[in-house]
Amino acid sequence: MAIGRKGRGSRDKILRAATKEFARKGIDGARVDSIAEASSVNKNMIYHYFGSKENLFIEVLERMYETVRDRQEDLSIRDLPPADGMRKLIELTADVWIEMPEFQMLLNSENLHKARHVRKSKKITNLYNPLMETIREVLARGEKEGVFRSGIDPIDLYISITALSAYYVSRRHTFEAIFKTKLMTPERIRKRKETISDTILRYLASA
Repeated sequence: MAIGRKGRGSRDKILRAATKEFARKGIDGARVDSIAEASSVNKNMIYHYFGSKENLFIEVLERMYETVRDRQEDLSIRDLPPADGMRKLIELTADVWIEMPEFQMLLNSENLHKARHVRKSKKITNLYNPLMETIREVLARGEKEGVFRSGIDPIDLYISITALSAYYVSRRHTFEAIFKTKLMTPERIRKRKETISDTILRYLASA
């Protein structure tokens, strides 16, 4: 069924409100009533558009993953020298976690459910195929040019890049309390991205 401009506007309002509600409370704690109130949409319209709270959560995840993937700019990375392309991918990935805190909160909820909703999505897995292609292509060029060593697993590499940036953001409050310092200042963030890039590029470097 085609959705008109008014319908698309209502869906967008629902998805924005649902993103905040799910990020704050997780899928278990989120309430459709609260989403309806925040989006100024009748609760019955939410069920009309999405069918269930679970389907709404899946669409929120899909929309968030699409935003993340758009920001990683795969095609522009392919045109750069291997080391520069990898550094740019690292910095763009770090920016996702720094600038999109709701994404990490949604993933916290989803991991408690062992990725049940990601597995049900027809979009999310396919969103990452181009990224893996880009990483493989950059690694292959780097190996051919003698910049990177051989035998690097692209999935393991991407998990390492994500871990080094996401953990910094997700645990910043306890680190700030322990070390009595602010971690999200522009200078700290710049240094952190440099540290991640240097760490990964040394790991990739050929002998």
